[in-house]
Amino acid sequence: MNLSTPPLAADRTAPQISGTTAVYLIPGDPVAQVRAPELFNRIFARMGIDAVLVPVRVKPADIAAFVRTAFLADNLRGRFIAIPHKAPLSRMVDICSRAGQAAGAVNAIRRNDDGRLEGGLFDGAGFVGALQWEGIAHAGRRVLVLGAGGGAAAIAAALAGGAPPAGDIALYDPVPGKAEAIAAQLRAVFDCTAHAVASNDPAGYDLVVNASPLGLQAADPVPCDVSRLDAGAAVVDILMKNQPTPLVRATRARGLQAVAGFEMLIQQAPHYLEFFGHAEAARAVRSDGRFLREMIYPPELAGEIRDHAATPVTA
Repeated sequence: MNLSTPPLAADRTAPQISGTTAVYLIPGDPVAQVRAPELFNRIFARMGIDAVLVPVRVKPADIAAFVRTAFLADNLRGRFIAIPHKAPLSRMVDICSRAGQAAGAVNAIRRNDDGRLEGGLFDGAGFVGALQWEGIAHAGRRVLVLGAGGGAAAIAAALAGGAPPAGDIALYDPVPGKAEAIAAQLRAVFDCTAHAVASNDPAGYDLVVNASPLGLQAADPVPCDVSRLDAGAAVVDILMKNQPTPLVRATRARGLQAVAGFEMLIQQAPHYLEFFGHAEAARAVRSDGRFLREMIYPPELAGEIRDHAATPVTA
Protein backbone atom coordinates (compact mmCIF):
# COMPACT_ATOMS: atom_id res chain seq x y z
CA MET A 1 0.00 0.00 0.00
CA ASN A 2 1.32 3.46 -0.92
CA LEU A 3 0.83 5.53 2.24
CA SER A 4 1.58 8.71 0.32
CA THR A 5 -1.49 8.27 -1.88
CA PRO A 6 -4.15 10.78 -0.82
CA PRO A 7 -7.48 9.31 0.28
CA LEU A 8 -10.29 9.25 -2.22
CA ALA A 9 -12.83 12.04 -1.87
CA ALA A 10 -16.12 10.91 -0.38
CA ASP A 11 -18.81 10.26 -2.99
CA ARG A 12 -21.85 12.04 -1.59
CA THR A 13 -24.11 10.46 -4.21
CA ALA A 14 -23.50 7.02 -2.67
CA PRO A 15 -24.84 5.83 0.69
CA GLN A 16 -22.41 6.36 3.58
CA ILE A 17 -23.06 3.17 5.57
CA SER A 18 -22.11 2.95 9.22
CA GLY A 19 -23.29 1.36 12.46
CA THR A 20 -26.04 4.00 12.77
CA THR A 21 -27.48 3.44 9.29
CA ALA A 22 -31.17 2.56 9.06
CA VAL A 23 -31.74 -0.39 6.73
CA TYR A 24 -34.58 -0.86 4.27
CA LEU A 25 -34.92 -4.04 2.20
CA ILE A 26 -36.74 -4.74 -1.05
CA PRO A 27 -37.52 -8.46 -1.31
CA GLY A 28 -38.55 -9.89 -4.67
CA ASP A 29 -38.06 -12.87 -6.95
CA PRO A 30 -36.37 -11.88 -9.23
CA VAL A 31 -34.80 -8.58 -8.14
CA ALA A 32 -32.50 -7.82 -11.08
CA GLN A 33 -35.13 -5.51 -12.56
CA VAL A 34 -35.78 -3.32 -9.51
CA ARG A 35 -34.80 0.35 -9.79
CA ALA A 36 -35.91 1.52 -6.33
CA PRO A 37 -32.50 1.02 -4.64
CA GLU A 38 -30.63 3.41 -6.94
CA LEU A 39 -33.48 5.92 -6.71
CA PHE A 40 -33.91 5.95 -2.95
CA ASN A 41 -30.25 5.61 -2.08
CA ARG A 42 -29.69 8.76 -4.13
CA ILE A 43 -32.52 10.48 -2.26
CA PHE A 44 -31.12 9.39 1.12
CA ALA A 45 -27.64 10.69 0.24
CA ARG A 46 -28.93 13.95 -1.25
CA MET A 47 -31.22 14.67 1.72
CA GLY A 48 -28.70 13.67 4.37
CA ILE A 49 -30.74 10.69 5.56
CA ASP A 50 -28.64 7.97 7.24
CA ALA A 51 -30.33 5.04 5.50
CA VAL A 52 -29.77 2.48 2.76
CA LEU A 53 -32.10 0.37 0.59
CA VAL A 54 -30.87 -3.11 -0.38
CA PRO A 55 -32.52 -5.64 -2.76
CA VAL A 56 -32.81 -9.24 -1.52
CA ARG A 57 -34.01 -12.21 -3.53
CA VAL A 58 -36.51 -14.27 -1.53
CA LYS A 59 -38.53 -17.21 -2.84
CA PRO A 60 -42.32 -17.04 -2.44
CA ALA A 61 -42.32 -20.04 -0.09
CA ASP A 62 -39.98 -18.20 2.29
CA ILE A 63 -41.35 -14.65 2.21
CA ALA A 64 -43.65 -14.80 5.26
CA ALA A 65 -40.93 -16.20 7.53
CA PHE A 66 -38.37 -13.78 6.11
CA VAL A 67 -40.49 -10.70 6.76
CA ARG A 68 -41.28 -11.65 10.34
CA THR A 69 -37.79 -12.73 11.35
CA ALA A 70 -35.84 -9.95 9.60
CA PHE A 71 -37.82 -7.34 11.53
CA LEU A 72 -36.16 -8.68 14.68
CA ALA A 73 -33.25 -6.44 13.70
CA ASP A 74 -33.85 -3.12 15.43
CA ASN A 75 -32.22 -1.07 12.67
CA LEU A 76 -34.42 -2.62 9.96
CA ARG A 77 -36.96 0.16 9.44
CA GLY A 78 -39.08 -1.16 6.61
CA ARG A 79 -39.57 -3.03 3.36
CA PHE A 80 -40.23 -1.98 -0.17
CA ILE A 81 -41.99 -4.95 -1.79
CA ALA A 82 -41.34 -6.24 -5.33
CA ILE A 83 -43.04 -8.96 -7.38
CA PRO A 84 -44.34 -11.57 -6.65
CA HIS A 85 -44.74 -10.75 -2.94
CA LYS A 86 -47.15 -7.79 -3.03
CA ALA A 87 -50.36 -9.80 -2.84
CA PRO A 88 -49.40 -12.48 -0.28
CA LEU A 89 -47.84 -9.96 2.10
CA SER A 90 -51.07 -7.94 2.19
CA ARG A 91 -52.61 -10.88 4.04
CA MET A 92 -49.94 -11.08 6.74
CA VAL A 93 -49.58 -7.45 7.84
CA ASP A 94 -51.39 -6.36 10.99
CA ILE A 95 -52.67 -3.11 9.44
CA CYS A 96 -53.34 -2.50 5.75
CA SER A 97 -54.13 0.80 4.02
CA ARG A 98 -57.46 1.23 2.21
CA ALA A 99 -55.68 1.11 -1.14
CA GLY A 100 -53.97 -2.11 -0.08
CA GLN A 101 -57.25 -3.63 1.05
CA ALA A 102 -58.97 -2.71 -2.21
CA ALA A 103 -56.17 -4.15 -4.35
CA GLY A 104 -55.25 -7.04 -2.07
CA ALA A 105 -51.59 -6.02 -2.28
CA VAL A 106 -48.93 -3.93 -0.54
CA ASN A 107 -45.64 -2.54 -1.78
CA ALA A 108 -44.32 -1.18 1.52
CA ILE A 109 -44.26 -2.49 5.09
CA ARG A 110 -43.15 -0.66 8.21
CA ARG A 111 -42.92 -1.66 11.86
CA ASN A 112 -44.86 0.71 14.08
CA ASP A 113 -43.83 1.69 17.61
CA ASP A 114 -46.24 -0.89 19.05
CA GLY A 115 -44.54 -3.66 17.05
CA ARG A 116 -47.36 -4.15 14.56
CA LEU A 117 -46.57 -4.38 10.86
CA GLU A 118 -48.39 -1.89 8.64
CA GLY A 119 -48.68 -2.21 4.88
CA GLY A 120 -49.14 0.55 2.33
CA LEU A 121 -49.66 0.56 -1.42
CA PHE A 122 -48.40 3.32 -3.71
CA ASP A 123 -48.23 1.70 -7.15
CA GLY A 124 -51.66 3.06 -8.05
CA ALA A 125 -50.95 6.59 -6.87
CA GLY A 126 -47.68 6.53 -8.80
CA PHE A 127 -49.44 5.27 -11.92
CA VAL A 128 -52.12 7.97 -11.85
CA GLY A 129 -49.44 10.60 -11.21
CA ALA A 130 -47.52 9.29 -14.22
CA LEU A 131 -50.61 9.53 -16.42
CA GLN A 132 -51.04 13.16 -15.38
CA TRP A 133 -47.36 13.89 -16.03
CA GLU A 134 -47.55 12.26 -19.47
CA GLY A 135 -50.84 13.98 -20.34
CA ILE A 136 -52.76 10.71 -20.74
CA ALA A 137 -56.45 10.99 -19.85
CA HIS A 138 -58.09 8.18 -17.91
CA ALA A 139 -61.25 9.67 -16.35
CA GLY A 140 -64.28 8.12 -17.98
CA ARG A 141 -62.13 6.11 -20.39
CA ARG A 142 -62.13 2.38 -21.16
CA VAL A 143 -59.01 0.74 -19.74
CA LEU A 144 -57.56 -2.74 -20.28
CA VAL A 145 -55.11 -3.93 -17.61
CA LEU A 146 -52.96 -6.88 -18.68
CA GLY A 147 -51.90 -8.94 -15.68
CA ALA A 148 -53.41 -9.78 -12.30
CA GLY A 149 -50.52 -9.44 -9.88
CA GLY A 150 -50.04 -6.86 -7.15
CA GLY A 151 -49.07 -4.07 -9.54
CA ALA A 152 -52.06 -4.70 -11.79
CA ALA A 153 -54.41 -4.77 -8.80
CA ALA A 154 -53.00 -1.48 -7.47
CA ILE A 155 -53.36 0.24 -10.82
CA ALA A 156 -56.92 -1.00 -11.28
CA ALA A 157 -57.83 0.09 -7.74
CA ALA A 158 -56.44 3.59 -8.32
CA LEU A 159 -58.36 3.91 -11.58
CA ALA A 160 -61.57 2.60 -9.99
CA GLY A 161 -61.31 4.76 -6.88
CA GLY A 162 -60.11 7.94 -8.52
CA ALA A 163 -61.90 11.24 -8.50
CA PRO A 164 -63.09 11.00 -11.21
CA PRO A 165 -62.64 7.28 -11.93
CA ALA A 166 -62.05 5.48 -15.20
CA GLY A 167 -65.23 4.67 -17.08
CA ASP A 168 -64.66 0.93 -17.43
CA ILE A 169 -61.85 -1.32 -16.21
CA ALA A 170 -61.18 -4.70 -17.80
CA LEU A 171 -58.55 -7.10 -16.47
CA TYR A 172 -56.96 -9.98 -18.34
CA ASP A 173 -54.70 -12.74 -17.06
CA PRO A 174 -54.09 -16.16 -18.63
CA VAL A 175 -54.38 -17.89 -15.24
CA PRO A 176 -58.07 -18.73 -14.74
CA GLY A 177 -59.76 -16.84 -11.93
CA LYS A 178 -56.97 -14.35 -11.13
CA ALA A 179 -58.39 -11.38 -13.02
CA GLU A 180 -61.94 -12.04 -11.83
CA ALA A 181 -60.78 -12.18 -8.20
CA ILE A 182 -59.36 -8.66 -8.50
CA ALA A 183 -62.41 -7.39 -10.37
CA ALA A 184 -64.76 -8.78 -7.72
CA GLN A 185 -62.73 -7.18 -4.96
CA LEU A 186 -62.83 -3.81 -6.72
CA ARG A 187 -66.58 -4.04 -7.24
CA ALA A 188 -67.00 -4.78 -3.54
CA VAL A 189 -65.02 -1.68 -2.51
CA PHE A 190 -65.88 0.83 -5.23
CA ASP A 191 -68.97 1.60 -7.26
CA CYS A 192 -67.30 0.56 -10.49
CA THR A 193 -67.69 -1.72 -13.49
CA ALA A 194 -64.42 -3.63 -13.11
CA HIS A 195 -64.62 -7.02 -14.79
CA ALA A 196 -62.45 -9.81 -16.13
CA VAL A 197 -62.16 -10.49 -19.86
CA ALA A 198 -61.27 -13.72 -21.60
CA SER A 199 -58.96 -12.15 -24.17
CA ASN A 200 -56.01 -9.76 -24.31
CA ASP A 201 -57.48 -8.12 -27.42
CA PRO A 202 -56.86 -4.34 -27.02
CA ALA A 203 -59.51 -3.27 -29.54
CA GLY A 204 -62.08 -0.88 -28.11
CA TYR A 205 -59.94 0.47 -25.26
CA ASP A 206 -58.63 4.01 -24.81
CA LEU A 207 -55.78 2.97 -22.52
CA VAL A 208 -53.93 -0.36 -22.38
CA VAL A 209 -51.64 -1.09 -19.43
CA ASN A 210 -49.09 -3.88 -19.42
CA ALA A 211 -48.78 -4.83 -15.75
CA SER A 212 -47.70 -8.38 -16.56
CA PRO A 213 -44.11 -9.72 -16.50
CA LEU A 214 -44.11 -10.08 -20.29
CA GLY A 215 -41.19 -8.07 -21.56
CA LEU A 216 -38.79 -8.78 -18.71
CA GLN A 217 -37.14 -11.48 -20.84
CA ALA A 218 -35.95 -10.95 -24.41
CA ALA A 219 -37.84 -14.01 -25.64
CA ASP A 220 -41.19 -12.94 -24.15
CA PRO A 221 -44.11 -12.50 -26.54
CA VAL A 222 -45.76 -9.09 -26.87
CA PRO A 223 -48.58 -9.02 -24.27
CA CYS A 224 -51.22 -7.97 -26.83
CA ASP A 225 -51.71 -7.55 -30.59
CA VAL A 226 -50.62 -3.96 -31.23
CA SER A 227 -52.25 -3.97 -34.66
CA ARG A 228 -55.61 -4.17 -32.89
CA LEU A 229 -55.14 -0.95 -30.90
CA ASP A 230 -57.68 1.75 -31.65
CA ALA A 231 -56.54 4.96 -33.32
CA GLY A 232 -55.87 7.40 -30.49
CA ALA A 233 -55.30 4.70 -27.86
CA ALA A 234 -52.38 5.03 -25.46
CA VAL A 235 -50.20 2.27 -23.98
CA VAL A 236 -48.34 2.22 -20.68
CA ASP A 237 -45.83 -0.59 -20.12
CA ILE A 238 -44.93 -0.33 -16.43
CA LEU A 239 -41.77 -2.40 -16.83
CA MET A 240 -38.52 -0.52 -16.27
CA LYS A 241 -36.22 -3.18 -17.65
CA ASN A 242 -35.46 -3.69 -21.36
CA GLN A 243 -37.15 -0.42 -22.28
CA PRO A 244 -38.30 0.36 -24.83
CA THR A 245 -39.92 -3.07 -24.82
CA PRO A 246 -41.27 -4.64 -28.02
CA LEU A 247 -44.74 -3.47 -26.93
CA VAL A 248 -43.60 0.15 -26.60
CA ARG A 249 -41.66 0.06 -29.88
CA ALA A 250 -44.51 -1.50 -31.84
CA THR A 251 -47.04 0.95 -30.45
CA ARG A 252 -44.87 3.95 -31.29
CA ALA A 253 -44.31 2.54 -34.78
CA ARG A 254 -48.06 2.90 -35.28
CA GLY A 255 -47.83 6.57 -34.31
CA LEU A 256 -49.56 6.01 -30.96
CA GLN A 257 -48.42 7.18 -27.53
CA ALA A 258 -46.55 4.56 -25.52
CA VAL A 259 -44.66 5.19 -22.29
CA ALA A 260 -42.57 3.09 -19.90
CA GLY A 261 -42.81 2.75 -16.14
CA PHE A 262 -40.07 5.22 -15.19
CA GLU A 263 -42.39 8.05 -14.21
CA MET A 264 -44.59 5.71 -12.18
CA LEU A 265 -41.62 5.07 -9.89
CA ILE A 266 -40.77 8.78 -9.66
CA GLN A 267 -44.36 9.64 -8.71
CA GLN A 268 -44.40 6.98 -5.97
CA ALA A 269 -41.26 8.31 -4.29
CA PRO A 270 -42.89 10.97 -2.06
CA HIS A 271 -45.51 8.47 -0.89
CA TYR A 272 -42.84 5.98 0.19
CA LEU A 273 -40.86 8.71 1.96
CA GLU A 274 -43.90 9.91 3.92
CA PHE A 275 -44.85 6.35 4.84
CA PHE A 276 -41.40 5.77 6.32
CA GLY A 277 -41.36 9.06 8.21
CA HIS A 278 -39.26 11.24 5.89
CA ALA A 279 -41.74 14.08 5.38
CA GLU A 280 -39.15 16.75 4.60
CA ALA A 281 -37.57 14.61 1.89
CA ALA A 282 -41.01 13.92 0.45
CA ARG A 283 -41.70 17.66 0.16
CA ALA A 284 -38.35 18.22 -1.53
CA VAL A 285 -38.95 15.49 -4.11
CA ARG A 286 -42.45 16.79 -4.80
CA SER A 287 -41.03 20.24 -5.36
CA ASP A 288 -38.35 19.09 -7.80
CA GLY A 289 -37.94 15.51 -9.01
CA ARG A 290 -35.72 16.38 -11.96
CA PHE A 291 -32.58 14.85 -10.42
CA LEU A 292 -34.41 11.52 -10.12
CA ARG A 293 -35.61 11.62 -13.71
CA GLU A 294 -32.12 12.37 -14.96
CA MET A 295 -30.92 9.28 -13.12
CA ILE A 296 -33.75 6.85 -13.99
CA TYR A 297 -34.78 7.87 -17.50
CA PRO A 298 -32.64 6.56 -20.39
CA PRO A 299 -30.60 9.16 -22.34
CA GLU A 300 -32.93 9.07 -25.35
CA LEU A 301 -35.73 10.53 -23.18
CA ALA A 302 -33.71 13.52 -21.99
CA GLY A 303 -35.76 15.80 -24.22
CA GLU A 304 -38.97 14.63 -22.58
CA ILE A 305 -37.56 15.50 -19.15
CA ARG A 306 -36.70 19.01 -20.38
CA ASP A 307 -40.22 19.43 -21.78
CA HIS A 308 -41.65 18.66 -18.33
CA ALA A 309 -38.99 20.51 -16.33
CA ALA A 310 -41.46 22.78 -14.54
CA THR A 311 -43.91 20.00 -13.71
CA PRO A 312 -43.74 18.98 -10.02
CA VAL A 313 -44.24 15.46 -8.77
CA THR A 314 -47.95 14.93 -8.13
CA ALA A 315 -49.10 15.20 -4.50
